[in-house]
Amino acid sequence: MKRTIATFVLALSALVATATELPTLEKVDNSEITTNTVLNSELNPFCKAIVLGKTDMVKQMIELGENINQKCLGKTPAMYAARYNKAEILSLLITNGADLTIQSDKEHYTAEKFAKLSSATETLAIITAAKQDVL
Repeated sequence: MKRTIATFVLALSALVATATELPTLEKVDNSEITTNTVLNSELNPFCKAIVLGKTDMVKQMIELGENINQKCLGKTPAMYAARYNKAEILSLLITNGADLTIQSDKEHYTAEKFAKLSSATETLAIITAAKQDVL
């Protein structure tokens, strides 16, 4: 099973042919996300799985030791989950120790700010609930 996952991750990495950036954040409609946009970006396989909503793959990668808070292109996995309204994945990341206070490198936004900018209501509700649990 681990060999299959590792093979898939390597194959997914090999598909990255160009350095096309994901759409900009300001008022972007999440429906613009396509498989080609994600696969042609410089995102690491973990963040690609998050953006594509591959919950089972994200679970497996966490089990294999993926760093929950490691940034890719200046953003944490939680930021990608929040930005693209992947509520189930964001909950999984939080359960496994995602730090929602980390800021992105370029914009200095948190996962909460990315959710707000994207009108990602489901992930925003999860972040709000997680903040209440901390208090």
